[in-house]
Order: sequence, then C-alpha cells, then structure tokens
Amino acid sequence: MISYQTDGVEMPAIKKRETTEWIKAVAATYGKRVGEIAYIFCSDEKILEVNRQYLQHDYYTDIITFDYCEGSRLNGDLFISLDTVRTNAEQFGSDYDAELYRVIIHGILHLCGINDKGPGEREIMEAAENRALAMR
Repeated sequence: MISYQTDGVEMPAIKKRETTEWIKAVAATYGKRVGEIAYIFCSDEKILEVNRQYLQHDYYTDIITFDYCEGSRLNGDLFISLDTVRTNAEQFGSDYDAELYRVIIHGILHLCGINDKGPGEREIMEAAENRALAMR
C-alpha cells in the first residue's frame, strides 16, 4: 500500500491512483513488489529537521528515503520537501510537476537498490529516473 501524507504543506496535485500504479510498474521492472510506502510531503523546515535528527546532516534536500525493505518487498518512508522541489525546478528550468514526479520515483529507485552518491552512480540514477518517467 502506498499512502500520501502532508506535514505542514498542502497536498500536491498528483493523481494518487495513477501515481501508485506507475510506482508499482516501475518497482516490477526491478523484480520488486510494493509493500508499505509512505510519502510525506513537507516543507524545507521539516526536511531539515528530519535530516538533522536522523542523519546528522545540516542541509536541505529534496528527498530523504528511509528504507525498511524486506527481500523483494519495498517498504519505506519518503520525505519530500515541496519547497526544494520548487527551487530545483526553477534552478534546472524544469516544470514543477515533472520535477515532483522525478523526486517521487527517485525514492523508489533508492528502495530498489540504486544509489547516487558514489563514482558514476549519479549517471546510473539519472538514467533509471528517465526510464521510469518514460513509463508514466
């Protein structure tokens, strides 16, 4: 089950049923099934608080993914700062909705085992995001 929640922000205008089906389809391409996934849309202030409290990082980010996966079942909490999504969309000259869906699937790709911090990993993640976005 995928749930969509907010913390101090308005729910973004996403089509939840279609988004859930898309996420399941992307997960299936990696041999994964969706278990319990919670999206928590929040502000920069909230994501900074989560980053400091749980990861000891003192900076803003667009998404923080907490991975509770068990085998091929994806479970996790995904905090998404709508403020940073908007800032990134402006900075990259991208549409807000396109950037939001990129971030939504970015967290799922992390749960599927794709990383983006090591050498060459960012390019692998971007390619995976582009493939997933093309499925939408």
